[in-house]
Amino acid sequence: MTDITVPARKPARPHFSSGPCAKAPTFAPEKLATESLGRSHRAKIGKSRLQYCIDLMREVLQLPDTHRIGIVPGSDTGAFEMAMWTMLGAKPVTTLAWESFGEGWVTDAVKQLKLDPTVIRADYGQIPDLTQVDWSNDVLFTWNGTTSGVRVPSADFIPADREGLAFADATSGVFAYDIDWSKIDVATFSWQKVLGGEGGHGVLILGPRAVERLETYTPDRPLPKIFRLTKGGKLIEGIFKGETINTPSMLAVEDAIFALEWAKDLGGLEGLKARSDANAAALDKIVADRDWLGHLAADPATRSKTSVCLTVEGADTDFIKKFAAALEKEGAAFDLAGYRDAPAGLRIWCGATVNTQDIEDLGPWLDWAYATVKAAA
Repeated sequence: MTDITVPARKPARPHFSSGPCAKAPTFAPEKLATESLGRSHRAKIGKSRLQYCIDLMREVLQLPDTHRIGIVPGSDTGAFEMAMWTMLGAKPVTTLAWESFGEGWVTDAVKQLKLDPTVIRADYGQIPDLTQVDWSNDVLFTWNGTTSGVRVPSADFIPADREGLAFADATSGVFAYDIDWSKIDVATFSWQKVLGGEGGHGVLILGPRAVERLETYTPDRPLPKIFRLTKGGKLIEGIFKGETINTPSMLAVEDAIFALEWAKDLGGLEGLKARSDANAAALDKIVADRDWLGHLAADPATRSKTSVCLTVEGADTDFIKKFAAALEKEGAAFDLAGYRDAPAGLRIWCGATVNTQDIEDLGPWLDWAYATVKAAA
């Protein structure tokens, strides 16, 4: 192993985890505003900072006024399950699954809510035939499959005159792609993905058709307090004005505000997309130059530009563990092993908070780790 050349330069920020993801490049803890800390989130300062965070999300996402934004507990999972528990059951349900989080929503719909949904699946690396979706149903899907690196190509597969609601788990898709919000009735995400924010908080976006569903349909199931979005048959509007259901971490809120202000300074959504696109292109070049690396998502039209999943020739789970451990020991790359339910491989975050130079500097280290683990086998 002594003849394996160690690369001369490491990525300056070797954070390639797909959640929580790399912080914004300019981040430092001392840069966060702290006036709201130690104060009630229902005090004037707390509510104003929560509302400011919501306003920034709307601006950067280019979200129309027709859609409401609420900060809710439980990260993206909490937000998506809140939507499922409060709205599903009024119509038949279709669930799309091509990776582990989509499968999680299938499990919820089948085993927990007992809805007997139509389930349309595809293997890791593939996507179902989206033209086969029956839009008289409510439809659940992941915009960007974080654990498979497969995304929907656009919202074109969602008809404008749909009868059912479109539920999009968009946690690794928002702030990275153009989303036609007129096609989305429910969207959820967490700050910990594309914004590099802290965990524990989810964001719930409701279009007007989702609000109508909430105000006209009462599900026949118990709803815990943290899931309740209506009172007396009307939407609790305060949730979408910074009056959170439960106590939020104001430190996490300030962290999200910092990332959103950074994004705004980049030029907003266009700036974020440009950075993510550049990162994905840099990683794609690394893959193209190596015959032992490949993309799990074969079709570029449905290949993620954020959570990019790679195949490694001849690798099993043990090989990938050793590969990732070798890089971590050198401080060259952290957290790039694929998701535990996915085929053995690598998963490298290319969202906007990663610097393209760090992706480029990663290439030689991937060569080093591959050669090192092969030599020790």
